[in-house]
Order: sequence, then C-alpha cells, then structure tokens
Amino acid sequence: MVPNELQVEIAVQDAAGVRIALEGGAARIELCQALGLGGLTPSAGLVEAAVAAAAEAQATGFVHVLVRPRGGGFVYDADERDTIVRDIRLARSLGADGVVVGALTDAGTLDDDAIAEFLNAAEGLDVTVHRAVDASADPLASVLSLAGRGVRRVLTSGGGVDCRAGLPTLARMAAEVGGALEIMSGGGVRVTDIGDLAAAGVDAVHLSARGHDGRGGPSGPGGGIGGFDVTDAAIVRAAVEGAGAAVRASGRRA
Repeated sequence: MVPNELQVEIAVQDAAGVRIALEGGAARIELCQALGLGGLTPSAGLVEAAVAAAAEAQATGFVHVLVRPRGGGFVYDADERDTIVRDIRLARSLGADGVVVGALTDAGTLDDDAIAEFLNAAEGLDVTVHRAVDASADPLASVLSLAGRGVRRVLTSGGGVDCRAGLPTLARMAAEVGGALEIMSGGGVRVTDIGDLAAAGVDAVHLSARGHDGRGGPSGPGGGIGGFDVTDAAIVRAAVEGAGAAVRASGRRA
C-alpha cells in the first residue's frame, strides 16, 4: 500500500545542505557530520545554524540531529552512553525538533536500557532509531519491539545491504507495525528506487543526495586533497518530485 504522503528526509552535514534541503522541499533533515563514516554527531554551531535556517523558512519539525559519538558499531560503553545523553540534551536546548539514536547489546539485540535513557533525555522531541536495527540479529523483530515505546520512526534498509535488497522486509515492517511506528527506508536510496519503496508501504525515504565539490586549494600534511562531499540540489528536487509522483500514481490524495 502506498501511503497518502511519502516524506523525504535528507542527510546533510553543513549549513549549505540545510538550505538546499529547505529550498528543495524536503520534509526534514538528519543533521550530522562525517557522512563518509555513516554520520556522526554535528557541532553545536551547526545545530544552531540549522535551527535558525528552519525558523527563518518557517519549517516546523525540520531539524533532526544524529547523535552518534563515533564510527564503527553500535555497542556503547557507559561513557559513550553518557555522551549520547548529554548530546541529546544539548540538541534539545539548541532547539532541534528531534534526535536520531540507537544502540545494540553484545548479543546483537537492541539495547533497551540505553534506548530508554535516550528517550528520557529527549523529553518530548521526536525520536528516530537509526540503522542500528539493520545491524541487529533480527531487524524485523527489533523494529516491532520499538512500537509503543515513544519512538516516532525507524530508519532501516530492511536489514539488507541496501534498500533494494531489503524491500521484502521493508514491506513486512510497514505492514506489521500497523501505524504504530513510521518506517523510513534508508541505505543506498536512489531517486529511481522511490516508486518501489513507496509501493512497499514505507512512510518516508532517507537519502544523502550527495554530490562532490572537487575544488582545489592548499594541501599538505593537514589534508585538503580531493575535495569534499556536498548536498546536490538537483538530487533533492528529484527525490521530492519522485515521492510526489509515487503518491499520485497510487491514486491517493497527496
């Protein structure tokens, strides 16, 4: 079943990306840094800039801050959990609309105690659980276990290496949560995938819409060679248009 609305979330890592997502019609952003590592917690300054840009554009519910203290896996020790809690509280104090979090146990299940801590720290913010669920032993069971716990949505590839590989499980997730959670597909999402993802019944699609800025400049031991990733405005617009087209093609009201 294609939902009445298919939202587009863009992962961005700088102020320019925030503006591009706003101008392109995205429903919200996942604000982070270091997308090449899968995304890490952004700076306080970037959160402030994003909140200010969203306020100026009168975009409500727009800024969702990824809270992930390091790359690698999602099993966190007590110090890392404390850092995550502090960063959630900081994001809330800076005016973010939501946070994106997740944690696993050594056994490969969702860390229920950690997630409860994160929800408590969020104090009313929208909470998205990220693709830690895809690294769990049973992604479907992990997603279903989050229903009724105060989590707004789950970002997932359906446990696949990317969203296309996970399509059958994404469809099961969307059907079995019964509206108790929003299912947001992520993981290698391309504009050409959006129609199939919509048909699977997901509520939203998540992509980084990355381009590359190859500008030169001084280089040396401190780096600077090879340019850097940016948010591509054309991809953002195409994703938003593709989501609208998928809903219209279903015969439902957008």
